[in-house]
Amino acid sequence: MILDFFDLTYLCQGNERQRQAYEAMEELQIVGKLACYHPVLAGTIPLDIDLPESDLDIICEVYDAKRFEQELELHFGVCSNYACSSKTVGGLLRTVANFTHRGFAFEVFGQPKPVTEQNAYQHMIVEHRLLEMGGPEAWDAIRKLKAAGLKTEPAFGRFFRLEGDPYEALLAMYDWEDARLHHFMEERNGTK
Repeated sequence: MILDFFDLTYLCQGNERQRQAYEAMEELQIVGKLACYHPVLAGTIPLDIDLPESDLDIICEVYDAKRFEQELELHFGVCSNYACSSKTVGGLLRTVANFTHRGFAFEVFGQPKPVTEQNAYQHMIVEHRLLEMGGPEAWDAIRKLKAAGLKTEPAFGRFFRLEGDPYEALLAMYDWEDARLHHFMEERNGTK
């Protein structure tokens, strides 16, 4: 099933935690308040492979970090455990705000790149496609690997037998057409 990750209403049809995440985000009006930054919920909760401690990762397209910091403070500064900082990583100024609301840890991340070009988004899209193709066995295996302590991308790397750095391998797969991804899955499963 193809999901539109820009329309959070898909969470309403999901599991209990996804529905609770949607309610928490709606209560904060986070999508509306950050609309000019094209916010997208990324990470494990949209994919239904989250752990109880998984946070809500919201990625944004931000070109004025100072203004973004001010807006985050204005809208979410009253939330518990609020903290915000900016730093340059890999030549890009990145801003991260963390806070909690309704039992969820939030991480709002902004950098001067369209969200569809950000690593978190591209990883999520590839991971979703792999899970869809891998079926319930893949979902169960990734959940178990994560519960055993692996981070998300290394869990995908182990289950799907990705070569090299799983973070880079998944990014390289982002532009693959379905036929190529299916061929990859067949090779990994020994059905070719």
